[in-house]
Amino acid sequence: MRGADVVAQTLSAAGVKTIFTLSGNQIMPVFDACIDADIRLIHVRHEAAAVFMADAWAQLTGGVGVALVTAAPGFANALGPLYTARASESPVLLLSGDSPVAADGLGPFQELDQAAVAAPLVKAAYRPTDGVALGRDMAAALKTARSGRPGPVQVALAFDVLNEDVVDTAVAGDLDSQPQTLEAGALETILETLSAADRPLVLTGPFLNTTRSKGRLDQAANALGAPVLSLESPRGLKDPALGDLPGIFAAADAVLCLGKKVDFAVNFGRTPVFDPACKFLVVDPEPDHLDRARNALGDRLIGAWKADAGPTIEALISHGSDTKNREDWRAKVAGAIAARVSPTEDVSPEGRIQPIAVCREVQKVLDQANDPVLVLDGGEFGQWAMALLSAPRRLINGPAGAIGGGIGYAIGAKANRPDATVIAVMGDGTAGFHLSEFETAVRNNLPFVAIIGNDARWNAEYQIQLRDFGENRLIGCELSPTRYDLAVAGLGGHGEYVTNLDQLADALQRALASGLPACINVEIEGLAAPAGPSH
Repeated sequence: MRGADVVAQTLSAAGVKTIFTLSGNQIMPVFDACIDADIRLIHVRHEAAAVFMADAWAQLTGGVGVALVTAAPGFANALGPLYTARASESPVLLLSGDSPVAADGLGPFQELDQAAVAAPLVKAAYRPTDGVALGRDMAAALKTARSGRPGPVQVALAFDVLNEDVVDTAVAGDLDSQPQTLEAGALETILETLSAADRPLVLTGPFLNTTRSKGRLDQAANALGAPVLSLESPRGLKDPALGDLPGIFAAADAVLCLGKKVDFAVNFGRTPVFDPACKFLVVDPEPDHLDRARNALGDRLIGAWKADAGPTIEALISHGSDTKNREDWRAKVAGAIAARVSPTEDVSPEGRIQPIAVCREVQKVLDQANDPVLVLDGGEFGQWAMALLSAPRRLINGPAGAIGGGIGYAIGAKANRPDATVIAVMGDGTAGFHLSEFETAVRNNLPFVAIIGNDARWNAEYQIQLRDFGENRLIGCELSPTRYDLAVAGLGGHGEYVTNLDQLADALQRALASGLPACINVEIEGLAAPAGPSH
């Protein structure tokens, strides 16, 4: 058995059946080992896209999404999406080829201290130096990715270690992580505080969003008699999907942050967003974030406990008791979330389609699909989509605020759920990051439909310039009115070009019926998003 076989067999033992990858010299032994381990390889066109695909897989399954890239330059290309995965609390494993251990310090081809480079972006980074350490570190990485606050990990695969002959026992057996549960008395304090409050709120992070929580948010809300909300937008409390909710927070008299960091997304718990008398409870798996909460909240903090969000919400569901009739409070919060401000016309005076009109037609498709997966990406148009579109399974760019992952998310989602209707909505800026991955989707028979809102500019930054500096200070944010539909057709997909609203419904149906990865390029009015930035 080679070290490469240890990698493949450990992944197989962990339930990994698909790897998103871009080939390179140092990782070809792993490609070979995946044949015997019956692991599918989806070969992409850019390393960053592989990580985005793995991120989508992880979010939809709760398991570890795996990306495999080559050494230094390939590894470097994959780094950006790790930041997004970390903020989105996604258990992603990045495997990267590396120069031989035996040549350390001699100047080998593509030598790089990968663990040091990756460290700020991941929960843990490993570089095993022999076959036994390889098995141990692979197991540790898989466990770490899913433990506590889920997140990305990285393992550097030295070429000589991959080719080393190792004993069968190098494949580790224990791959399950052990959850951290609340200490004695903490659950009672939390339940008593929430029960005594008139207007309690429970806030969760991306790990417990609607898609990944499997109905537990609603169950907890019913058990506690309190609204339970997930915050996963880069715009924090100004998440367009939350409507007028920011104005409600000041009315809350008790807030439980359940795996939700006390960070920019909640204005660090400060007034005037929250009432000075509001009491806070914090449950978090990381001591550092508990310390930050203590520093931010001071004497408003009733308690801060180290525990995982998953088992804690299960305990709240099992032991919670709605002792007060808070239907008015819950209805007020729900009404605020549902509120939307939007243009009254579907078409601008110049004849361009308004974002709200695009989203209305897309929502019809989502409502008619048996298993819809909605991917949302981008700046201003992406924020309109976040405000106006919904589906049982939704993937967004998360608290990191990075754009460009939408096409990768869509491919990862389709690879995981081949019978799903995957709809990706994005702006023209974000579409340009990884447009070549349409060829990946065509080659692997992974059809999805991308709706590109084309306003021919980087509209988020354009709106900042307009707002902060004035109309006569606009510079550098223009894009060409590109025919992305023709580019996708050239890559083997299906393209549609929409300049009038009455063309859109039929274009959507043709795209779905094509059975191909499809792009609908829609000329839109470049409006400011319904909610501004939170920073």
